[in-house]
Amino acid sequence: MNAIKKLAVLALLLAAPAMAAANTDVPLDVAPINLKDQASLQRGAKLFVSKCLSCHSASYMRYNRLGDIGMNEAQIRKDLELPDEVKTGSTMQAAMDATSAKMAYGVAPPDLSVIARSRSADWLYTYLRSFYVDTTRASGWNNTVFPGVGMPFVMSDMQGEQVLEVEEHGGHKVQKLMLKTPGSMQPAEYNTAMTDLTNYLVFMGEPAVLVRHQLGWIVLGFLALLLVLMLALKKEIWKDLK
Repeated sequence: MNAIKKLAVLALLLAAPAMAAANTDVPLDVAPINLKDQASLQRGAKLFVSKCLSCHSASYMRYNRLGDIGMNEAQIRKDLELPDEVKTGSTMQAAMDATSAKMAYGVAPPDLSVIARSRSADWLYTYLRSFYVDTTRASGWNNTVFPGVGMPFVMSDMQGEQVLEVEEHGGHKVQKLMLKTPGSMQPAEYNTAMTDLTNYLVFMGEPAVLVRHQLGWIVLGFLALLLVLMLALKKEIWKDLK
C-alpha cells in the first residue's frame, strides 16, 4: 500500500507542471520554439540578461553553457556585457538581492532556471505579450494570463502600453488587449523578440535536450539493428531444428 501511495504522489508531482500551465482561463498562443535556431537563442540570451537578470536569477545555469548555442567566451562577455569580475563559469545571479527585491515588489522574484518546464513555453510566450496598464496596481501593470502579477512590465519600452478592453459576445465577456501607446518595436518585431526569449528559457531549462534527443535516436537505431541481427540469428538456428 505504501508503494502505491508513493507512486500516486510521484504521479501528482509529475503532473503538477502541466496542471499549472493549464490552469488559466486565457487561451494560450502556441510558442514557435526552435531549439536548433542558434541565432534566436543567442538573441534570447542577450534579452534575458539585459531585461530579466536584474531581478531574477538563473542559479542552475552557467554563462559558459552558452557555448552550446554557438557563443564563444569572447562573444559571451561582449554580447552580454559581463563585468570583469563576473567569470563565464559563474552561475547567472540577479543584480538585485532577494531581500531588496522582496521589499520592492512584495515578493522575492522566482529563479527562472526551469521556469519553462514548470509553466510551459506557450504560457511564457503568451504571458510576455499580455501585460496591460492598470492604475489600481502599485506597479501600474497587470497581466491577463497572470492576474495580480507583482512583476512590473520591464519590456514596456519595447512593446509600448496596452489597455484591456472587455467586449460582450453572445452574453459572454471577452477580454481584448489593444495597443494604446507604441513602443520601440512594431508588434511583429516584439512577438519575434518574445519568441527568442521564450526559446532561450526553454533551452535554459534543459541545455542538453538536443544532445539527449540525438543520443536517443542513436540508441533506437542500434536497437533496431540489433533486432534485425537477432531475428536473422534465430532463423539460422531454427532452420536446422525443423
